[in-house]
Amino acid sequence: MRLISINAAKPGMIMGRAIFNESGHPLVQRHVKMTEGIIRRLKQMNIQYIYIEDEISKDIVVEETVPLELRAKAVSNIERSFRQMKGLNSRDAAFVLDKQSKKLNFLVDDLLKTIFSNNEMLTIITDTYLYDEALFQHSFNVTLYSLAIAKELGYPYEDLRTIGIGALLHDVGKMVLPLEILHKPGQLTDEEFAIMKLHTRYGFNILRNLHTVSLLVAHCALQHHERLDGSGYPRGLVDNEIHPYAKIIAVADVFDAVTSNRVYRDKMLPSEGIDLIESDSGTLFEKRVVDALIKSVVHYPNGTVLCLSDGRRGIVAKQNTKQSSRPYVRIFEENGMLLESTYLLNLEEFPQVEILRVDTEYLQP
Repeated sequence: MRLISINAAKPGMIMGRAIFNESGHPLVQRHVKMTEGIIRRLKQMNIQYIYIEDEISKDIVVEETVPLELRAKAVSNIERSFRQMKGLNSRDAAFVLDKQSKKLNFLVDDLLKTIFSNNEMLTIITDTYLYDEALFQHSFNVTLYSLAIAKELGYPYEDLRTIGIGALLHDVGKMVLPLEILHKPGQLTDEEFAIMKLHTRYGFNILRNLHTVSLLVAHCALQHHERLDGSGYPRGLVDNEIHPYAKIIAVADVFDAVTSNRVYRDKMLPSEGIDLIESDSGTLFEKRVVDALIKSVVHYPNGTVLCLSDGRRGIVAKQNTKQSSRPYVRIFEENGMLLESTYLLNLEEFPQVEILRVDTEYLQP
């Protein structure tokens, strides 16, 4: 399978992965031959990248870390728990969450089992699943990223569970925001953004009243937008004033936000999101947390076409667990000439060869 931009999609191409709705039902099936109508529909659904099947990507497998069934169940549980709080005050919302806490803890345990049973780096394909409200998918993704980072940092299991619940509920305060602000398709005004920022305090007020989870979970909601240099909110905390769990969730939150679809902006590829966060390592985000993210997540997903500094072009065939940014690449082109037979290149063994760019619009001659 090969990853391409929807703008490069042409009628006759074969879909390599199905696209599902929030219930886990396919909207576009795998192996379907694309038509102008299907391409137009995908663009209307704000799909930016798709996987196709072709010769240069033959036998390349693309799999997410979390199986479809578990993902659908998890997002459904998050949605159900969050929606029950709509319109309630902080104390009543906390009462609702208390009743849901056992299910949420089981959800975190399921995700931890998945992460610990999989030695590969974390892969989440955000264009594969479509949800009416991004908040529920975002909460799931941030939980997964936070757990992967915390595992890489060596936290014990009970700490991982607390971090997981904190990540799962970090945006719960958004459920009491006005819908016209929460679901606004464009950029927020300064006044609207000031209201949006209140979700951290609202979340804290809800979560501190829970009897079934640690108070640290409330501080995760309160502090996940704080930054090391004091430029964050709501309190402008700096460095050691910010709880270590919140520092983890902050990185996971931003990484998912920039690598997921939004109506008002294009998503970044994972490598672009990592570069963005790494550029703020030590200033906005704690370096050890950023380093853990870099080691934990896939930079260049399988099926991604890369242009190399020595004139070669290849497609990521498998990941390199020793060095996440240097995958194994199936070389199919040298200096603009297609090769009669491809070969596998381990980029870790050739540090002088740089990855110039990801090519999501490559079309075979």
